[in-house]
Amino acid sequence: MAQTSHALGDHHYALTATWTGNTGTGTSGYREYRRDVTLAVDGKPDVLASADKPFRGDPSRWNPEDMLLASLSQCHLLSYLHACVTAGVVVVSYRDDASGLMRENGAGGGAFVEVMLRPQVVVADASMIDAAEKAHAQANEWCFIANSMNFPVRHEATVSALHR
Repeated sequence: MAQTSHALGDHHYALTATWTGNTGTGTSGYREYRRDVTLAVDGKPDVLASADKPFRGDPSRWNPEDMLLASLSQCHLLSYLHACVTAGVVVVSYRDDASGLMRENGAGGGAFVEVMLRPQVVVADASMIDAAEKAHAQANEWCFIANSMNFPVRHEATVSALHR
């Protein structure tokens, strides 16, 4: 009899990706279809997606590269807020101007080679700045998405205080 073992903390995710770019002739040619996709998760608003503009996509829609960068930025933010709570740091604002570099390999593929997160954090009091800076390292260790990548996710954080 086969036994199924689940690791503590397994989490499963599901979505439906539906191609909506058939202009009437399907994929009869490279220029004959749109790259439009609707991403759906039960109970959540749909995400209108496409390829990036250089790959014949609709620049007004989210593309996979945008979503990867957004996932890394949001995961760090959420992990960071948790790290700050555990360290007694009161964050009053957080903004990240993230960027990523994807390099094509010349054979039709490519890969991200780096992501840079640039969190700009404001904490309630100057006495919290040191712990707030250190919390970025903890957040990096906790971020499920960054831990899943095969390229570096770097951080250039700045922390300031509302009250000195």
